[in-house]
Amino acid sequence: MPTPAPAPAAAGHGDFSRASLGIGAALNGALSFPANNAWNTDVSAAPVDPNSDALIASIGLATALHADFGSGTYNGSPIGIPYVVVAGTQARVAITWTAYGAESDAGPYPVPANAQVEGAPNTGGDRHVIVIDRDNNRLYELYRAFLNPNGSWNADCGAVFHLDSNTVRPTAQPGWTSADAAGLPIVPGLARYEEAALGPGGIRHALRFTVQNSRRAYVPPATHRASTQTSADLPPMGMRVRLKASYVIPAGFSTETRALLTAMKTFGLIVADNGRNWYVTGAPDERWSNDVLSRELGQVQGSNFEVLRMDGLVVG
Repeated sequence: MPTPAPAPAAAGHGDFSRASLGIGAALNGALSFPANNAWNTDVSAAPVDPNSDALIASIGLATALHADFGSGTYNGSPIGIPYVVVAGTQARVAITWTAYGAESDAGPYPVPANAQVEGAPNTGGDRHVIVIDRDNNRLYELYRAFLNPNGSWNADCGAVFHLDSNTVRPTAQPGWTSADAAGLPIVPGLARYEEAALGPGGIRHALRFTVQNSRRAYVPPATHRASTQTSADLPPMGMRVRLKASYVIPAGFSTETRALLTAMKTFGLIVADNGRNWYVTGAPDERWSNDVLSRELGQVQGSNFEVLRMDGLVVG
């Protein structure tokens, strides 16, 4: 897929210098990558894939959306994928690769010892660790990360993304994975309260979601497949779905839910990993209302979505 041409500067696109510091810090309008990057593209008028009905059916026509993020804790861990924002002076530490070193970007990485690990402490799971270097516009993401006593980390895989460029991961080769099964960055697709609280239009990028069964294929912006199944009726990594224009967002829904659903109409949802069907990923935040998210998103089903035409599909 050709690299998009440089886009005119837009407020917040590719510039994280205004972000605050700390765990779950406000990004203050910063957006990953240039305005014309796939994550930031308005797809409300994009054509529908000819196999949309079968693909949606494989994910679940009557299955409801689920917020895989929220407030409080579950099994001792914040609900969602946490991140930390650091300054350019953050000390870099060694990373020892334990599984996919050949497809990882070399360290050291500026990962502080207090970086939150996704999931319950001392357990399995994806154990993502995500660091945003605001001064250098770089994103560091680790998969199955474990802190060592000396401050270094062990991780199955790691990736470094250039947040200020459409060449998002210069050292990666086609087919490489990342901290995400699709080879994608995680941060650009997270639902964050800071944006959702602005209401419809506040979320200006696509969102990340998971499917239980995927295809042995991927489509840009994804770079990696994560399945042995070959049915053309199963979604490849990177497939984008859109909330149908015919779906009327209830006026009585909360400001945050209306923002999420508006983004799904405008920018869509991108298949990023294998997991539970229609689980939308976000960052933990004590301002989310778990009850509201569950009640309102639970009224939106797979049948309300359509798959966008897949250009550049890589199979097998």
